[in-house]
Amino acid sequence: MTRHSDAIRQVRLSTATLPLTTAISDAKVFTGRQKPMTEVVFLFAEITTMQGHEGLGFSYSKRAGGPAQYAHAKEVGEGLLLEDPSDIGKIYDKLLWAGASVGRSGVATQALAAIDVALWDLKAKRAGLPLAKLLGAHRNSVRTYNTSGGFLHASIDEVKDRATESLAAGIEGIKIKVGLPDSAEDLRRVRAMREHLGPEVPLMVDANQQWDRATGLRMGRALEEFELTWIEEPLDAYDAEGHAALAATLDTPIATGEMLASVAEHERLIATRACDIIQPDAPRVGGITQFLRLATLAHTAGLDVAPHFAMEIHLHLTAAYPREPWVEHFDWLDPLFNERLEIADGRMHLSDRPGLGISLSEQARTWTTDSIELTG
Repeated sequence: MTRHSDAIRQVRLSTATLPLTTAISDAKVFTGRQKPMTEVVFLFAEITTMQGHEGLGFSYSKRAGGPAQYAHAKEVGEGLLLEDPSDIGKIYDKLLWAGASVGRSGVATQALAAIDVALWDLKAKRAGLPLAKLLGAHRNSVRTYNTSGGFLHASIDEVKDRATESLAAGIEGIKIKVGLPDSAEDLRRVRAMREHLGPEVPLMVDANQQWDRATGLRMGRALEEFELTWIEEPLDAYDAEGHAALAATLDTPIATGEMLASVAEHERLIATRACDIIQPDAPRVGGITQFLRLATLAHTAGLDVAPHFAMEIHLHLTAAYPREPWVEHFDWLDPLFNERLEIADGRMHLSDRPGLGISLSEQARTWTTDSIELTG
């Protein structure tokens, strides 16, 4: 080992189940495709080096898949031991090939995402920099919008109250769910929100893939009057051509991408001009290494970026994106971490804490259902 290198001494992998205080329903529940969501399962990776540097990363599953992520990470995790933690690309490829028989997307790479995020966290901490600064930040804060208050299990009056609370807390925009079987009810809820917020507050809607092409076009035209910031996932996540047709026809921008599980799948969105705003999720596409690849492609294509969920990671990645982005505010993960992200004047602000700037809380440890330590 040279004086400039280090080596991974220990990897702790754990899985924890975060219970949600309220069963969550979006349009997929009302169309009968899914049951209400009552918990989120997390995979945490904690990496320690011979020199005592540490990194924390996570991935997650909102429904099925959490135990599979944990199982896969345990199978390939020993490949980390004694590797130089700076060699993030090399390590990613090594672990990817270790599990190549199950593919290069989905559970296989989502398991690697927790490890990849931990390595980037470690690298930034070792440099004494917030991750965004290590990557090369374009800004110290990012526009933020709230989603967690806009689900369909809540009455429109409850959604309005949560929106008021979000705006008072310094959040700039509000997103609500649509995609109900009764499109008239969707329009009623959107109209009520626009009237409540006024014309100046950014308002987004998310159909969670529940419209077919004809309905998406009809609803997109009906929604034009509300001057939305975007319409999210109007169609099936893999219908790039359908999304492209909507993006070319409607004045309202189209956003999609959160359900795709690899850079390759997003490449098709970009190539077909299927959206105006691309919404990758770093844990879903395989981690920060893969997100950065995707961000380069998106910027080259002139797309705006608004990543899905995991604001603790995406704040840093959006701060480093050349075009002005959005970051999605969810308060669900707050109990997992000791720190809170600063929000003011419509924006989420970078802290001076190195790395991601988060550490696991005692509550997260309490919710841990299994763990393993690998030592080299």
